[in-house]
Amino acid sequence: MAWLPPSSVKKPKPRPVMNVTPLVDVVLVLLIIFMVVIPAMDDSLNIVVPGIVNVDEKKEDKEKPFVLSVTDSGEMHLEDEIVPSKDLEKFLRDASRREPGRKLVLRGDKSVPYGLMRQIYRSVQGVGFPGVSLRVSPRKGEEVQAQN
Repeated sequence: MAWLPPSSVKKPKPRPVMNVTPLVDVVLVLLIIFMVVIPAMDDSLNIVVPGIVNVDEKKEDKEKPFVLSVTDSGEMHLEDEIVPSKDLEKFLRDASRREPGRKLVLRGDKSVPYGLMRQIYRSVQGVGFPGVSLRVSPRKGEEVQAQN
């Protein structure tokens, strides 16, 4: 095979190669946009819950609990619905009857008086939810000192 005519030598055909760099760039830009936009879409109440030093680990429940929020002005919200204080037990009983297996989480702003939160907690316990808990956040600074 010393010499072949030029027409019989096969040239390699160009093969398409996918350039994924622009795709990665677009995906990263979308990721950054979603990281900025999603927290801004959270339209829940702005409540600063009191902090404690030894916070329990989060447990994943099968059903998401009801959330009763108390704002710094004393206004109560069951999920997204405003609850008048005189009708609190009625609203809680209706919610408990609708979905008897769901627990209730009580979260209150840290400026809400303790007496009011205790009164609400007592009312919630009397309704008959399978579980009632308080939502708190870890204290900043003291948590580090307690672990050392």
